[in-house]
Amino acid sequence: DRLFARLDALSARLATRRFLMGAHLTEADVRLFTTLVRFDAVYHGHFKCNRNKLTEDPVLWAYARDVFQQPGFGDTVDFDHIKRHYYATHEQINPTRIVPRGPDIDGWLSDPGRASWG
Repeated sequence: DRLFARLDALSARLATRRFLMGAHLTEADVRLFTTLVRFDAVYHGHFKCNRNKLTEDPVLWAYARDVFQQPGFGDTVDFDHIKRHYYATHEQINPTRIVPRGPDIDGWLSDPGRASWG
């Protein structure tokens, strides 16, 4: 409940600004991005944080794609590595070490529609 309450608050904040602190990326955005980029691929299924997916929150999903498409962000993300790490190293959570194929990551490159936000 606390996780999704915080995500809801972040969504409300980002509905009126491009980045967490306004018009420019800050360390706060970097820290949030590292959580959001893993959310649907790992946290939703592996850690059972499944009230909803990141892709189901229009504001957070647009924000995450916006940050992903900034230089130095998306080009450093390896979704396969992220999934292999979590699903293969937490034996108590995933004793079979089965790594899911999804989710489809093509959406990360779609236009977030936030470039003009300030």
